[in-house]
Amino acid sequence: MRLFRLCITQFKRWWVIAFYLALFLWWIFDFSTIKGLFLEWLGQRPDLIQRTSLAELAIQHLNIVFVSTSIAIVIGLGLGIVIHYTQHEDLKALTLKLASIGETVPSAAIIALSVPLFGYGNQPIILALIIYAILPILRNTIVGLESISRPIIDAAKGVGLSKWQRLVKIELPLSRPTLLAGIRTALVINISAATIGATVGAGGFGVPIIAGIRTYDPVMVIQGSVPVILMALFSDRLLRLNKLI
Repeated sequence: MRLFRLCITQFKRWWVIAFYLALFLWWIFDFSTIKGLFLEWLGQRPDLIQRTSLAELAIQHLNIVFVSTSIAIVIGLGLGIVIHYTQHEDLKALTLKLASIGETVPSAAIIALSVPLFGYGNQPIILALIIYAILPILRNTIVGLESISRPIIDAAKGVGLSKWQRLVKIELPLSRPTLLAGIRTALVINISAATIGATVGAGGFGVPIIAGIRTYDPVMVIQGSVPVILMALFSDRLLRLNKLI
């Protein structure tokens, strides 16, 4: 009976994630069937030929999101830890203000200004996504580390743990739910916003979306939009597993 209950619990946790993943893979590798079943009534311009497969676009999109989010995690987490240990309120206020300003700058402006520096391709959109993703990660890192009660820190000091040991063994594990909440927010933002990069020659699912908008082709817009939605839902649900968030 206990094993059965455990299986039911695990199934409840994973079935939604498995559903999103299965639907995403079906959309990527068998879009022609989906189009015939659900999208035929929308029509499509017969003269348009898609040179890049959805599988290639998926890899390009994942690459952009992975690189930008990873760099943002390193920057946001690193700055948050420095601010926490220095306990410098002016540095904290200045860093959060700069990160907030970066998030309010229109992505189109960041991309346009970075094209002369990096040229067309993935670099402009990666820069924009890094700037957008830093704030939620930085803010949640600061909040998570500051939320740890003082007696726990004093007990860690009492057993002789160094600052690095306290950070790795005590503070980061205890603040993990808050940290993951910031990473989850940044990741979902980047998955969606990465589509804008197609305007400056970046790959990913923004390519069919932008092409569909330019040619008034709703099927192409849907073709690129649905995988982005499924990726965002999958990532959000995955980071919520085991009640971490």
